[in-house]
Amino acid sequence: MLRELRIKDFTIIDDLLIVFGPGLNVLTGETGAGKSIIVDALGVLLGDKASQDFIRTGSIEARIEASFDSSNLPLLRDLGIDGSDGIILRRLVGKGKGRAYINDTPVSLSSISAIGMELVDIHGQHEHQGLLRKESHLSFVDSFGHLAEDVGSLQSLYQEVAALRERVFRIGEKARERVQRTEFLRFQIDEIEAALLKEGEKQAIEEERAILLNAAKLRESAEVAYALLYDSEGSALEKISRAAIFVRDVAQIDRNAEECRSLLESAIPLVEDASLTVRKLREIYDVDPGRLSELDDRLELIRKLEKKYDEDVDGILLYLEKAQAELQVLEHAEEQRDECEKELHAKESRLQALANELSRKRRSVAERMTKLVVHELRELGFQNAEFSVDIKKREAVGPAGIDEVEFLFSANPGEPPKPLVKVASGGELSRIMLGLKCLEFGPKESAGLETENDGRHQAEARTLIFDEVDAGIGGVTAQHVGARLHGLSEDYQILCITHLPQIAALADHHLKVEKELSQKDVRVRVETLDGEKRREELARMLGGKVTERSLRHAEEMLGIDN
Repeated sequence: MLRELRIKDFTIIDDLLIVFGPGLNVLTGETGAGKSIIVDALGVLLGDKASQDFIRTGSIEARIEASFDSSNLPLLRDLGIDGSDGIILRRLVGKGKGRAYINDTPVSLSSISAIGMELVDIHGQHEHQGLLRKESHLSFVDSFGHLAEDVGSLQSLYQEVAALRERVFRIGEKARERVQRTEFLRFQIDEIEAALLKEGEKQAIEEERAILLNAAKLRESAEVAYALLYDSEGSALEKISRAAIFVRDVAQIDRNAEECRSLLESAIPLVEDASLTVRKLREIYDVDPGRLSELDDRLELIRKLEKKYDEDVDGILLYLEKAQAELQVLEHAEEQRDECEKELHAKESRLQALANELSRKRRSVAERMTKLVVHELRELGFQNAEFSVDIKKREAVGPAGIDEVEFLFSANPGEPPKPLVKVASGGELSRIMLGLKCLEFGPKESAGLETENDGRHQAEARTLIFDEVDAGIGGVTAQHVGARLHGLSEDYQILCITHLPQIAALADHHLKVEKELSQKDVRVRVETLDGEKRREELARMLGGKVTERSLRHAEEMLGIDN
């Protein structure tokens, strides 16, 4: 339950503290006194979009704070906030980024909004206008029947079906492109595979070709080297061998020559090995025109492929792998399409079944809802009103199913119900919305009808706010509306902005909102009325000004004995 509301520097409000009580709280006052500003401030506190225009002229920031009774909301526990000693919501609207707090703990706007939705339900003047949109009637039925989970399941499946339809369409739409791409990839794959490319092959070819082009020179050089090393008088091997003999003789006398002897004897087999290698090289350096032509042809093929694919050999081989993978996907596209179509048909059948089941539930809900709304309308002064929920089936399943829902209404006897959007007046819309709110929050057992009860009215004290729900009504009808609001206040704290004395007279707590004007500024003040002041306010509401006659009428409404 809302205990206190503190508003500071919000539009024309400088600093305002309002204390509320249990039961029915009414706010009255002249038009333009600031009653709706109070509701707007509470809406901003609970997550409505804030604007710098809300900041009072000359101030830095606006501040709205509300204190509620203790609560054990799961959302509070999830945020790690203790609500056992009460809940204080606070929101600051500044010229920069705003801030929000719950029990002095900084929270996001979405968090304070989620907590606010559990504590307060605001029905503003604009909300009943939603009844004038036929599209909104379906959501009323779903909300009344607690069908959110069913609708969510259907919407999720509908999105899956839509995605599958798009996928099947794209596969079919690109069939010709797929054939052309398949043929192109097959040609490229065949071309690359036929070339039998190998990693590092080009470099090896270029090296072998360079050897063949210089074979004569290489052979000549190898022959000279072989002669100098081995196959000539005075060769390197001969001279090293002789030198080793002389050094060996020296080493027998002088040990300092031992290392030199060892090096010379080690060099002899190395020179022999080098001579053998040079001889083999000399033998392979033969000019082979056939081999050279073969290498030239191979190198030309590689260069053409590199130019065509704008890659080196390694890049071409990598492209080959990718092309083969893409070709495999394309070759299985028809198979994928068949699989997608099979899955699509299965899900479409399931979607149709879900839509039919949801439609069946909606019709059951509509039948029950019709009886309850008619009962509520009787309580609100529509003694001869007729109300029904018309449900028509659409040909195709949409995101919300196959149902088109429209409320039908008749306020006069003998007149058949017609579309609500065409026949209801502003006052009638306001009362119908109040009736729907009573169904949402009130104990439905009072209607003498069996209904699904979600237990919300038995929950921790929740605050329901009605901003001028009495628009367009008066007289006996206003008494019925007041009685219905008072009935709701047995289970909820009700805050109601009203211009009707019939409703104000039933209040448990009467608050008067006034605007004070001065030469410098304007201020809003709220006063709790009782006794004589309350009687005078009712008298003003009855006649526009306080007279002896209006005072006596106010006393009668309040049940005051003279």
